[in-house]
Amino acid sequence: MRQELLSLPKTLADDVARNLVMVAKLLDEEPEKAYGYSRVALRLASRVPAVREAAGFAAYAVEKYGEALAEFRAARRMTGSVELWPVMADCERGLGRPEKALAMAGEPEVQKLDRAGQVEMRLVAAGARRDMGQTDAAVVTLQSPELASNSVQPWTARLRYAYADALLEVGREDEAREWFAKALEADQGGTTNASDRLAELDGVEFTDALDEDEDENEDDETVAEAPAEPARQDSSDGDTPADAPREGGPEQG
Repeated sequence: MRQELLSLPKTLADDVARNLVMVAKLLDEEPEKAYGYSRVALRLASRVPAVREAAGFAAYAVEKYGEALAEFRAARRMTGSVELWPVMADCERGLGRPEKALAMAGEPEVQKLDRAGQVEMRLVAAGARRDMGQTDAAVVTLQSPELASNSVQPWTARLRYAYADALLEVGREDEAREWFAKALEADQGGTTNASDRLAELDGVEFTDALDEDEDENEDDETVAEAPAEPARQDSSDGDTPADAPREGGPEQG
């Protein structure tokens, strides 16, 4: 990215760089804000490939798939790189075109991807199969040397998780549980909710201790605020106490 910005005037390059840094910083936790910064960078330097790519990922994060696809295509035209091919295919899925995503999985560009990119493409292709109702084919699509390998790579947890989920969808629950457990073993960064899925299969239910404490505190406050004896009221005056509950309960929004 630094090399790409060198062609810009220094002040402009600094502004673009600051916005791209904010996109990267906020993308996972606050994607809407990241998207806003990406639009600023795009206005400043739309001819910089890194800006188009960042704008694509920001749009992708907020599910603006058409916009994301256009930005990824622009970045690819500028660089000639194929590394964005899997996410471009996933944008096609997001736009309701799984057939297009599946077709992209069979294009020559896939062979030019590195191993990580090919795994991503396999995940997208399996997702497209499931979108099309081809659940058994999705299971087969995910069966690969990378899935069978015992070595843990950055993609291992997600690949195992996707395979477990596909197995569960076709009714192979015992195998699904096994692969959710394998996904959990590989998930060092907490990128999946494999532990929750395992608990769900085992019939384990979690209760929120904080919620229980809040309920108990509310009960205690109610008891503490109640008068020791009922307040005496003269029924002959016909007045309604000021703190009487409203009829019909709270208004429905």
